[in-house]
Parts: sequence; structure tokens; C-alpha cells
Amino acid sequence: MWTASNQKKWYMAITAHFIDETWKLRSRIIRFIYVPCPHTVEVLCDVLVDCLMDWFIDRKLSTLTLDNCTTNDAMINLILNKLDNQSLWLEGSLLHMWCCAHILNLIVRDGLDVIGDGIENIRSSVAFWVATPKRCEKFEETARLLKVSISRKLVLDCKTRWNSTYKMLKIAICYKDVFTRLKQREPLYKSAPKEEEWEIARDICDKLKVFNSVTELFSGTEYPTANLYFPKICEIKMSLKEWLCCGKSIIERMAMRMLDKFEKYWFQINGIMGVATVLDPRYKLRLLHFYFPLIYTNGEDAKKEIERIQDIFYNLLNEYSLKSKASEVGASYQSSASSLPSPDESETDHMSKYDKFVASDFKGNVKNELDSYLEKCVLQRLPDFDILSWWKNALKYPNLQLIARDVLAIPISTVTSKSAFSTGGRFISPHRSRLHHDTLEALMCSQDWLWNEAKEIDATPSECYTTFHDDVDDETNEIHIMRSFKVDGWMLAYEVDRWTMGQLHERLRQQEIMDAATAREESLRTEMLGKR
Repeated sequence: MWTASNQKKWYMAITAHFIDETWKLRSRIIRFIYVPCPHTVEVLCDVLVDCLMDWFIDRKLSTLTLDNCTTNDAMINLILNKLDNQSLWLEGSLLHMWCCAHILNLIVRDGLDVIGDGIENIRSSVAFWVATPKRCEKFEETARLLKVSISRKLVLDCKTRWNSTYKMLKIAICYKDVFTRLKQREPLYKSAPKEEEWEIARDICDKLKVFNSVTELFSGTEYPTANLYFPKICEIKMSLKEWLCCGKSIIERMAMRMLDKFEKYWFQINGIMGVATVLDPRYKLRLLHFYFPLIYTNGEDAKKEIERIQDIFYNLLNEYSLKSKASEVGASYQSSASSLPSPDESETDHMSKYDKFVASDFKGNVKNELDSYLEKCVLQRLPDFDILSWWKNALKYPNLQLIARDVLAIPISTVTSKSAFSTGGRFISPHRSRLHHDTLEALMCSQDWLWNEAKEIDATPSECYTTFHDDVDDETNEIHIMRSFKVDGWMLAYEVDRWTMGQLHERLRQQEIMDAATAREESLRTEMLGKR
């Protein structure tokens, strides 16, 4: 959900993620819908379910990735009551996927609360030296005198975003000597950090490095396939366990707090992500057998967790196999129905019992397919391995192939949907605050679909144009500079700049002067060559 500040309206972005027939990972905004008040659980549930049914994807749903809040938890329960559970994975038990980027944010914020006072002087120092342009200049001048590279500017963090705190500390540490020198030169600067505070900052940056890299992976708008997440989550849990024995009390307290929060979500997210890992032919069950004995101190607990993920996989495979078998039987029945006599009711009843008998025997074949896949040796772990291409050609595992196509498309965070809100904010500018919500939705969805298609086609330089828009904004007196290119006969355009008429005339005048100077230089060169 997003609030348009210029309209004071709430919008819901619904993004569909899937792997298409060519085994390419796709995502499309299917609704950017205005949600009127009140924003109760029932209203949000009705909006989402109506969208699923309008697009006829309520029976093709694998998971719903949502932020972690009680409203979303309650909404999932209502959705399960409205949808046909027989069409969902394991009767809807895997429907809710918690946003891992949000979970990591909650985990690290809890940890940073423990050491808040330890970095407060660094935060105050950064706030002091970025407060005015004059102070920024003095800070940079001192850095040059001390021969400290000014490659990055100081940045003040937002306390609700832990990665901004990590970035602030990482940059501030580079200027430690500058802060120390300015303490002697600036009488108003009273919050210079002590040596032990710098030591704490270094330890925190070193520990949070793994969280930052994983968050960048989770938060990419060009999100990767689901098989990559589980090893990263295991790596984080192993890191937290190591911090508990680092010998530094403040880091150990931080790790204890973060581990408590981690355990709250670990059981809820490791099931389907474990299945995605097994679908990676470089890992299969070997990765689970490697990590779980390290994560769980009790060997029996590790064994139970591995068996739980195996059971989820077997149950999923059984569902897919039965559906595949049913569709084959249905197709053959339709083709031969016209040539068969109509059975009486007693015969139909007996034959339906026979179908159930065959289905009960079918699980053995399912296990044979999965067991055959797991018995093969894992592939070498190469960085450029394309898992989608591998499964596209894995024709000997037809049911596993169907599962891979659905599981590997699962987004582990809501970042791709939230990125639509940034675009929405640009559409609803102060000059377009009365834009109708239907128009906004049409713009959002059209832009997303067209640009996703345009990305698939490399436009040649001859197909690219820079043009001036005919229209001038009456309120701002701005002319819009547009860039466009042709894709399959369609002209796609986007705004690259806005100039006032005065700026445009000045730019054209400068261009005329440059053209005249170039022509004069060319003329002089021609004359000199002629004299020689």
C-alpha cells in the first residue's frame, strides 16, 4: 500500500511474477488500484481477491509475498477462505511468503537498538558537519590538508533504515582523522567520538557487511531466482551464531537480540526456500546436509528439518503429478467420448473408485522421479550457471520441471512491487494532483508492460531519436525534451529533461555560437591549406 502525498489517496500495487514459455523470468504490474477508506482487512482482501479473479489467476496462484504485519497475516486467512484450497499448494499452507528484505530490516534494527548509545556521537558528528554548506566546505578543506581522499561525502542516516546507518558509519570511519583534527579547530563541535566508539563502529560495519550484501540481493528490482536465497539466509544465521562467541560484550548482546528475532521467522521462510534450493542441481539435498548440522546444535533437530523439507517436496510433487495425470486422462476421455456408449450410473461409480485406486498407487512413480533426480551427482558450482536453461532442457523430469517453473519465480521480497510507488510519485506531481486514479493505473500498467517488452529488444542507434515536445506547460513555462525509439513499429518515448523557454533559447544561442566558431575555424584551415 502507498499513499500519494499530493492526492491523499491510498493505492495498492499488485505485481505478477512468472516464468514464461521460453523460461525467462518475468514480472508485470497487473493492478495499481485506488483503495478507498476504510482500509480494513476485509476491504484489502476483497480488492486483492477481485484482482486475482479478474485475471483468472486465482487457480494458478503459488504464493503471495507480503510485508510482515498483523494486517497482512489476517488478510491471508480471509483469502484462504475465499479461494479454492484444492487449487493452492498443499491446501494453502505455503500461500503466505514473508518479505525477507523486511525481515532483515527488523532483525538488524533490533540489534542496533542495543548499541544505539555507542554510535550516537558519530551520528551527532555527521549531523553537525553536514548541517550547512560552510561546514561541509571546512570539513573537505581539512580532509585535503590531512591528505585524506574525499571520494565520498558524509551522509546522515535514517534511524528506521539500518542500511543507511551502515553506510553512514562506513563513510565516517574513513574520515576518523578529520573528525579528530576538527575537534581542535572548531569550538562549537562538542560531540567528537572517542577511540572506543570508533572501535565499536568498525566492529559493527564488519559484522553488518554480510547483511548489506544479502539485502542488496533481496532488494534488487531485477530480482534473481528463488534458489539463491536459502544459502544467504543460512550464512546469516551462521554469522549470528559466531558473533555470540566473539568475546566483545556489546557485539554478543547485539547478536543475541538479532538471533531471537531471526528465530521468529526462520521456520516460516525456510520451507519453500528449501524446496527451491533442492531444485538447484548444484545443491540438491547436499546443501541442507551441510548447513543444518551447523545451524542446529542437536543432530536430531537437523535431521527433522531436512525430513520436513523433503516431505514438502514429495507432497508438492504428488500434487503436480496427480494434476498432470488428471489432465491427460481428461484429454483422452474427451477425444474418445464420442465413440463410447454412455455408461450407466453403477458403472461410473465403480470406475471412479478404480481411478482413486490408481491414484493411490501413483505416489510410488512420483518418488521414483524425485529419487532419480537426487541420486545424480550435484553439478559443479559455477558463477554463470543458468538454472532456468538447465530446467528448460530437463525433459526427463516432467513433473519436477513444472514445479521448478513455479517455485523459481517466487519473489522473496516486495521491493519489485514497491518500486512502482516511486514511478507513481513521479506521475502524481504537484501539477498533476487531480489525475484520476483510473488514468494513473492505465499509465502505470502501460509503462511497466511496454518497458519490459522494450528491454527485450536492443534498439539500434538509427532507431533512437531526441525530439522536442510540441506542448509547453502553461504553469511552469517548461518545454519537455523527449527521447524515443521504435519497437515493432511502435514509437516508445520517455521524458529525459525539462527546460524553461529561457533555458532553451540560451542553449540554442550557445549552439549557434559554437556552430559559427566551428565554421570559421574550418574556413581558416581551408585558407591556410590553399596558401601552402
